[in-house]
Amino acid sequence: MDHEVLWLSIGLIGQALFSARFFVQWLTSEREKKSVFPIAFWYFSIGGGVTLLAYAIHKEDPVFIIGQASGLFIYLRNLYFVVYERKLTA
Repeated sequence: MDHEVLWLSIGLIGQALFSARFFVQWLTSEREKKSVFPIAFWYFSIGGGVTLLAYAIHKEDPVFIIGQASGLFIYLRNLYFVVYERKLTA
């Protein structure tokens, strides 16, 4: 596989993971008839964010790198809150 095709595939996989989070959130909210962010939303956010950050670093795009890196911090922090809350209620 060509080097650029590999990186294009990584970028597309990252975008697919990132997009899947909205689908998961929408289905869960529809099922519960209220806005809900299931834990899978944060896992898809982190998976997509890490993959897209790798792609952005490969492309050496500082705007894309800053955007993905700062987003990852927010996704990880939200996942921490979800896990911490579940430990308190368990």
